[in-house]
Amino acid sequence: MEWTRGFIIGRGSSATVYTATSSHSSTVAAVKSAELSLLNSEQLKREERIMSCLFSPYIVRYKGCNITKENNTEWFNLFMEYMPFGTLSQESCRHGGRLAEPTIVHYLRQVLKGLEYLHSRGVVHCDIKGSNILIGEDGAKIGDFGCAKFANESSAAVGGTPMFMAPEVARGEEQGYPADVWALGCTMVEMATGFAPWPNVEDPVTVLYRVAYSDELPEIPCFLSEEAKDFLGKCFKRNPKERWSCSQLLKHPFLGKFSSNYKEIQESNSSSPTSILEQGFWNSVEEAECVSGNVAQIKSFEDSPKGRIRRLALYSGDPIWELHDENWITTRSNEVGVPSTTHGLDLDRIEECKTGQAPGCGGYLCFNSQPLSDLYLCWLNECNGNEAWGTKVSDCPLSLGVGGYAIYFANYLSVNGIW
Repeated sequence: MEWTRGFIIGRGSSATVYTATSSHSSTVAAVKSAELSLLNSEQLKREERIMSCLFSPYIVRYKGCNITKENNTEWFNLFMEYMPFGTLSQESCRHGGRLAEPTIVHYLRQVLKGLEYLHSRGVVHCDIKGSNILIGEDGAKIGDFGCAKFANESSAAVGGTPMFMAPEVARGEEQGYPADVWALGCTMVEMATGFAPWPNVEDPVTVLYRVAYSDELPEIPCFLSEEAKDFLGKCFKRNPKERWSCSQLLKHPFLGKFSSNYKEIQESNSSSPTSILEQGFWNSVEEAECVSGNVAQIKSFEDSPKGRIRRLALYSGDPIWELHDENWITTRSNEVGVPSTTHGLDLDRIEECKTGQAPGCGGYLCFNSQPLSDLYLCWLNECNGNEAWGTKVSDCPLSLGVGGYAIYFANYLSVNGIW
């Protein structure tokens, strides 16, 4: 197969994923590459062996492998189906950070069918989460088999993402089919809230200890329907023997609650899914009011960035949409460089920001063709609305590019009367 390596679409601990274009047909695939001389290539070869045994409409399709020599370095390349709409986590961001229940049900059906197929083939995925579920023309498919193993492999190491690990996995006891079901429940929480489970704990060791040895469960959002809460309860049984299987979950009443017609599902979403005044904000209001009725908690919400956005929406005057308005700024640019319209706001080259390094996206709004609302959610969710001083654009989970110029987002909010 003659092909041309394109741009980076993903990067993991062991390999990098690029687009790959066929030299003969212009067909686009995804290629996951690791340097052949490194141990990482052995992990990628293992992933290739597992994927080559799988064929399902709910699994990212395997398309072959080869070894190439580029710039005097040999690479092992795993070719897969290209999924043009990114990950399930990114899909949530495109709809304001949270998905409506009909959409959640639509994706759950597909992921469950994919997991049911994997388990029937003796494969445990071991790392189900929103960023490993890919979205294409036909909906959601399970991808990234870097941690996957065959269920009968007793010597296989435990793998995965701490916040999505089941209790028995966190204790190092076993990682079987029930562990994938627990992770699916965590992924449903992620779809419903915009956050991974255990959102108030950043230290992976603390997360693992709480999951493994406490009696706690991931918090089930209070705004979900009773059927949705019951579904999560079946996923979050701490005893893996009591946890429902994928086949059982596919028959749960929650999955039969909404239409399976994808067009109807799409129409059930907000007509402006990338608005910052999105379902996620109003769910936040509901969460703040249904926690316990505590006045201090509600006041804390009203003083938060989300609360200020809500007040702005409720009490501001009619919007002014004239393009010559001086308050407009450029938020899309196909060129790396200073945007053509800055209106006096502070600009910094991201790579040159040295002071007060902070986690997440550092409060910076970057101009690499990303919607303003996506960057707002990144700032709000990943930086918790803090006035954090900046770090690299690559540290922003929603960033699709590197380099370029940025604008300090807290300053933007201040200039526009939001902060």
